[in-house]
Amino acid sequence: MTLPRPLPLDGNAAAGPLAAVLAGDATTATARCAGCGATAVLATAVVYRTAMGTVVRCASCEQVLAVVVERPAGATVSVRGCAWVRVAG
Repeated sequence: MTLPRPLPLDGNAAAGPLAAVLAGDATTATARCAGCGATAVLATAVVYRTAMGTVVRCASCEQVLAVVVERPAGATVSVRGCAWVRVAG
């Protein structure tokens, strides 16, 4: 059985989940994709939200930049697909 893919959202949909680990406005944070090297603000990323978590993908190559899983004990975040993330301060 194949589940339907959730509708893509813009990077602003990741602001709440990413706020758990990034100081400041997460949508204005800049990240470089470790896959294709594209650098952009997270607000331009493609986001998929499901009951299992939030997946942030590169708008250029669709590589997974970040995954956020929210649980009662706190949020777990992986930014494995980012070469780096810069938060404006």
